Amino acid sequence: MGEKMADFAAGTGGFAVSALEYIRAHIEVKRAEDEDKMQENIMCVEKKQLPYMLCTTNLLLHGIADPKVMHGNSLERNVREYREDEKVNVVLMNPPYGGHEQVSILNNFPADLRNSETADLFMIEILYRLKENGRVGIILPDGFLFGTDNSKVAIKKKLMSECNLHTVIRMCGSVFAPYTSIATNLLFFDKTGPTKETWFYRFELPEGYKAFSKTRPLTLEHMQVITDWWDNRVEIMDEKEDESMTETWKAKKYGIEEIMGRGYNIDLCGFPTKEEVILLPEETIKIFKEKRASLDAKMDEKLQEILNLLGVE
Repeated sequence: MGEKMADFAAGTGGFAVSALEYIRAHIEVKRAEDEDKMQENIMCVEKKQLPYMLCTTNLLLHGIADPKVMHGNSLERNVREYREDEKVNVVLMNPPYGGHEQVSILNNFPADLRNSETADLFMIEILYRLKENGRVGIILPDGFLFGTDNSKVAIKKKLMSECNLHTVIRMCGSVFAPYTSIATNLLFFDKTGPTKETWFYRFELPEGYKAFSKTRPLTLEHMQVITDWWDNRVEIMDEKEDESMTETWKAKKYGIEEIMGRGYNIDLCGFPTKEEVILLPEETIKIFKEKRASLDAKMDEKLQEILNLLGVE
């Protein structure tokens, strides 16, 4: 009840409302003071004017008399300046990705971590604003997982050395259709110590679906398979068409040593085949660039294996 929850890029406030409804459904609020304290501890920040207004209205409609919604850019402050009393216990976010920030914003982040990708900057923000024993659920694009450029590797090193990245759920590309078909992932971690192992699970389209759409959207019922697996984690190998094929996995646990050996490329338990969907030209270009970056990372990994075998530095 006394924990602080934040969404640093709240949009219309969907995560805050869901958190509020979850607390009310699972924790009996006996006193008005408890309800007031709960409302006081839900914080949102939104940069754009219209979503900011919708977020405030959304929280008002869900019984929060004085919504704590800040109109501004969470990334405008130097992350090294946050005091302990400004940190939070829980972060729930679907940060914007694919965007780029100005140089003045980048200067708010350590030089070895910063890059212009907005989603990466929010990950750094979270790492600096999370309390000890705090918990995070965040949606990130595939590029964060397979990215092996210096800054992305540095962010993942910091994440896994300071926090326990215990679960990554690979989502199919159409979960946000028709708004975007960029493939995303659910990352869950807590600040309870460094990562020792990470579970990966691939969430596939339900039987009879070629893709989610506006008329056939993703529902909580579809995601029940994730809940069932979450409570009883087992490794699941994909069926092979023949024995000569390389083993692939729908669900698997990887130790930190294996992740480090891969150069922090955590593109694991991915989709063996891609969904056939019609994309906007901008999305086609972005996905092409991500695929090319993923291929480059895999080629670099194989090249390093060959060099190691040959004993070449």
